[in-house]
Amino acid sequence: MEFLITYGYIGVFIAAFLAATILPFSSEIVLMGVLLGGVTYGPCLVAATLGNFLGGMTCYWIGKIGKIEWIEKYLHLDINKLKRIQERIKKKGAWVGFFVFLPGIGDFIAVALGFMRANIWVVAISMLIGKALRYWAWMELVFKVQNVVMG
Repeated sequence: MEFLITYGYIGVFIAAFLAATILPFSSEIVLMGVLLGGVTYGPCLVAATLGNFLGGMTCYWIGKIGKIEWIEKYLHLDINKLKRIQERIKKKGAWVGFFVFLPGIGDFIAVALGFMRANIWVVAISMLIGKALRYWAWMELVFKVQNVVMG
């Protein structure tokens, strides 16, 4: 992950995208490293949010295509768990996309929403808001801890 930190905003974007799709790692580590390197707050938030949003929408589209073998091969998601998530969110609608940022379950939600052919605009807007708030909260935490440590 260190090499992604050296790429600054582009590294944050790539890490956030990959973390939302195929790689089981935390984009927050790259984000923290870049932030502590002294980059500007706004562009870093945009890069992280857009990368993770596009990764989440990729999961949505894979779900919408509906090829079980792709979901298992590329996303490494358990199909039985996916079906359980789908049953749970079926009545809640596309606004559940807000919670795609949640670790461990977010990919399942995104794919399930695609499977269900949930309204793409509602999914996209709610997902974007959820992911932006997640990264904003993380960035605020990083700066608060940095201020306490640095005194």
